[in-house]
Parts: sequence; structure tokens; C-alpha cells
Amino acid sequence: MSQPKRFKSENQIIAYEVAGNGPPLLLLHGFPQTRAMWRPLIPALSGQYTVVMADLRGYGDSSKPATMPEMSFRLMAQDMVSLMTSLGFDSFHAVGHDRGARTVHRMALDHPQAVQSLTVMDIVPTEHLLSNMTAEIAKAYYHWLFLAQPYPFPETMIGHDPDAYFERCLLGFGKASLDDFNSDLLAIYRNAWRDPECIRAMCHDYRAAIEVDWAHDNADLNRSVTCPALVLYGKDGAMARLLDVPGTWADRLRDMQHAAIEGGHFFPDQSPKATADALLGFLNSL
Repeated sequence: MSQPKRFKSENQIIAYEVAGNGPPLLLLHGFPQTRAMWRPLIPALSGQYTVVMADLRGYGDSSKPATMPEMSFRLMAQDMVSLMTSLGFDSFHAVGHDRGARTVHRMALDHPQAVQSLTVMDIVPTEHLLSNMTAEIAKAYYHWLFLAQPYPFPETMIGHDPDAYFERCLLGFGKASLDDFNSDLLAIYRNAWRDPECIRAMCHDYRAAIEVDWAHDNADLNRSVTCPALVLYGKDGAMARLLDVPGTWADRLRDMQHAAIEGGHFFPDQSPKATADALLGFLNSL
């Protein structure tokens, strides 16, 4: 990856890159990755769109908040709206995978004027997941509960061998092997997640989901996103096995399309062409 540009959002620094020309398209990664995850899709997307890839606060080359409340999706969303405004984009298409998807969903609720279209990849709504936690879901997504344990317990455990823990996360959510991940990208992820401050921030991310974001989402249960929306999910992932993914979004996205992509939770890594094709098909139809 090229050296990132840096944007100051309140007291945080957001690392980002820009590629291509055309309407603005924001891409946000999830746990435990960085903006590098989008690299295989950029040749297809940048031919038609101005693509902005950013590291969420706490991840990658962005700064690492010291406290749990600073890792809420509301603040992550505000970072990205401010970043896009600074680039001259008052409205844009917003795409996210995993934590990035939760960020763009919150963005569409908090900043509806900024989000022209919304794409969420392999998530169900945060409120739905937490309010309807079953033994099966807790087993498959145990990391939600482990990472949310009080500091410094998970940080200490992970810190003994970050590669072992986070690589297990890459393989743990349905139909993935390390061979599915580009070796150059894996090196970038490892470099990021070996940083103790990154480990702490990622744990704070999951603590905030329970302590902060759940309340925000409960307060918005009577609201729906009105812009065009696309729900993509891994055909062989844990989410698809345990839940009706499009069904969980039906009363939250007023204008929704959906599709299953070959692969598990990390289907953008496993099926980058199919992912780019689905995204372009949706965006170009608007």
C-alpha cells in the first residue's frame, strides 16, 4: 500500500487513501483488518468511482483511542463524515464490512444527508445480534463477549501471541483458510494487530458495542434508513448459517436489495471479483 494521507478528526488521526475518479465511494474495513482489505477490489471500483479507503479509529495506521467510549460507532461515523467533507464530498456512497458496516449503518442514521447509498457486508444489526443472542450465536461469535471483558484481561491474553489469536479470528466465522488471504495483506494485518495499542482499541471497540452502541441502536428502533441499501453476506458464513441476514434488515432499510456471495464472513477476500461485481451492479443501477 502507498503511504496514507492523514486527517485530524477532533482528537484522532484518520489514515486514508484515495484512488480513481467519479462519484465518491467510501470503503470501511472491519475487525481485525485494515483499509488494505479493499486493495483487490480497487482496480474494478476506481475506474468508475473516486474511492476513499480509510482505517477506522483504533485500527491500522489511524490513532488509537485510550478509552472505551471513544470507540463507539457514532464517533467512528463522525470521523468519516468529517473526512469526506474535508475532501469536498458532502454526500457519498458508503460501504462497510464487519465493524465498518456497523459504522456506515450508524452513519446513515446520524447523517442521512451524507449517505447516498448504504452497503453493509456480512452483519446483522448490532441491536438484533445483542438482543437475540443465542447459545449458537454466542459460540460462533464468542469474541464479542471475550473482547468486551474488562481491561486488561483480553489484552493480556491476546498479547502473548497476537498472530495466533487474530488469525484464528480470520478463520473462525465460516469457510476460510489462510490461503484465502493475500500474503501481502496478511503481513499488513499482522503488523497492525501486533501493536498493543491496537489490541486495546479493538477490545474497546467491542466493549463500546455493548456499553454504548446498543443503547444508541435501541433509541433508533423506530427509525429506518431511507437511502438505497445493499446487504451482502457470505453464502457459507456463520451469519448465513445462524440467521436470516436479509430478514434482520427488512424493517431497518426501507429500500433494500440483498445477495449472498461465495465464501464465509471474509468473502471480499475470498471472492473479490464477485464482491466488486455485486457492488458495481448496485451502485450503477442507482
